[in-house]
Amino acid sequence: MESTPSRLRKKSWRRDSYLISTDASLIPMKRLIEVFNSDDFYWTNALPEDAMKEMLDNSLCFGLYDCHESQDETSKTNEPNRTFLGIARGVTDYTTFLYLTDVWVDPSYQGKGLGSWLVRCIQEVIESLPHLRRSLLMTGDWERSVPFYEKLMEMELFECERGKGLAVMERKGLGHPNFGAKGSGYKQ
Repeated sequence: MESTPSRLRKKSWRRDSYLISTDASLIPMKRLIEVFNSDDFYWTNALPEDAMKEMLDNSLCFGLYDCHESQDETSKTNEPNRTFLGIARGVTDYTTFLYLTDVWVDPSYQGKGLGSWLVRCIQEVIESLPHLRRSLLMTGDWERSVPFYEKLMEMELFECERGKGLAVMERKGLGHPNFGAKGSGYKQ
């Protein structure tokens, strides 16, 4: 029987010329590093290329692409031409827990429903895990992201008073853009 990680790492969805794939090998590393270093990725910066590759290898990645056939004049073969438009990563044990992070869609493609589609595909995978206890995400965008994830993923805010309910805790690591500063926010 095929393992859950193997099965989930080769899923794909198509809509018109767009593709969402969990095959991390399709993600163009140089472009991903550019994205991680952009202002749109305010919560982090790119890592060295070998660390970025390891990060992808140890995640369930969802890549979003615009695919169109291009006729290669010299070989007369049709080769798929993929433009990288977005990413999301699930850090997971593939059984009981999934942490959603690094959700991004190219700003020039936002407003076309691609981000919603990406998140629905992620939710489809989450709902396919019969022993999942919890999926979790963090966002600093209260205005857009909180309502978005509440609607599409049925995410709920942890609202707790010290000593009551679940405590969500963090310790910032050296790679956090706000390492050493108090609070859980990001530099903006």
